[in-house]
Amino acid sequence: MHMLSKLAPEIRQYLLVTGNYWAFTLTDGALRMLVVLHFHELGYSPLEIALLFVFYEFFGVVTNLVGGWLGAHLGLNRTMNIGLGLQVVALLMLTVPATMLTVPWVMAAQALSGIAKDLNKMSAKSSIKLLVTDGQQGTLYKWVAVLTGSKNALKGVGFFLGGALLAWLGFTGAVLAMAAVLAVIWLASLALLKKDLGKAKSKPKFREIWSKSRAINVLSAARLFLFGARDVWFVVALPVYLTSQFGWDFWQVGGFLALWVIGYGIVQSFAPYLTGKRRGQVPDGRAAFGWALSLAWLPAAIAMGLGTTEVSAQTVLIGGLLLFGALFAVNSSLHSYLIVSYAKEDGVSLDVGFYYMSNALGRLIGTLLSGWVFQAYGLEACLWVSSTFVLLAALISVALPRHAETT
Repeated sequence: MHMLSKLAPEIRQYLLVTGNYWAFTLTDGALRMLVVLHFHELGYSPLEIALLFVFYEFFGVVTNLVGGWLGAHLGLNRTMNIGLGLQVVALLMLTVPATMLTVPWVMAAQALSGIAKDLNKMSAKSSIKLLVTDGQQGTLYKWVAVLTGSKNALKGVGFFLGGALLAWLGFTGAVLAMAAVLAVIWLASLALLKKDLGKAKSKPKFREIWSKSRAINVLSAARLFLFGARDVWFVVALPVYLTSQFGWDFWQVGGFLALWVIGYGIVQSFAPYLTGKRRGQVPDGRAAFGWALSLAWLPAAIAMGLGTTEVSAQTVLIGGLLLFGALFAVNSSLHSYLIVSYAKEDGVSLDVGFYYMSNALGRLIGTLLSGWVFQAYGLEACLWVSSTFVLLAALISVALPRHAETT
């Protein structure tokens, strides 16, 4: 704590925001893995498991849309702390006796967790805009990449943590342990986070939650299809496929997906160096189109590989998933920079909230399709849908602004 007080105010707040986001992310990743694996073990079908997350994703859409307006009115410190508190409540809801752990109850807990997650994420991403001056676009890109990359690396750790805690403590014990730790983090955040962070000078009207920026609207549409493309095979189809087709246990599924997301997060952190920062450039719409196009072919190639007998399904799927993770990480990090760059500084959470509303809508569509398409047609069909979605994201990105800024 003494070392933290010696840092420059903006660095100190950045570290507090990032640490808060990290703590939340660990529980979010672990909870998702716990729910998927626990309810699969109980005999739920892939579609039924997907439906458990419907409210999580749906309320993420609503929260991002309204949360940006709340952040501008109340301040980002309050929306971030509200998110942490709600996650503690959501976790505690899942500690009830097994007889009360019905599908509607779990869906309600997931709804609360979805609200909490998107309040926390919107607050963290918006805060970075306020801690970097407009003339430091290279620094802004680097800070956003580090925040996003480290978050996803820790989400991977959360996947592993979820599988490990399920095997070690059981479902109820795992959830209770996470709630206790997160409650301590929440109390520390209440005491340390800057009180007026992100509060708009002029209070926006509620109708202003809809973005008036063409660039943000186009980027939001591209983001919807980009994240739908990931979740259509990653959320339900992949964990269930690894368990049912390859015979992997909880530790193997949780561990592998954890390593994948950790690697994905590491690549995100280095994305600025892969997209032009070494040449003194920051990315624009041209870069968003090019990187999306480089990803669009891959899920279809994995699907075709799974349909052949020349190479084992495990080799095709694992190898393809690793390459998909690397390319998707660059796309995601690039998008995360562009939205923060496009957003106006006063009331930044309005623009960022609208954008992540599209992100959440893409995740909702992807989650539903992941359960339904996998159950009806198999993993290969999910992969073909994924390729189609990424191609649509690339085509939409053609309309993004193009520039050639230097840092």
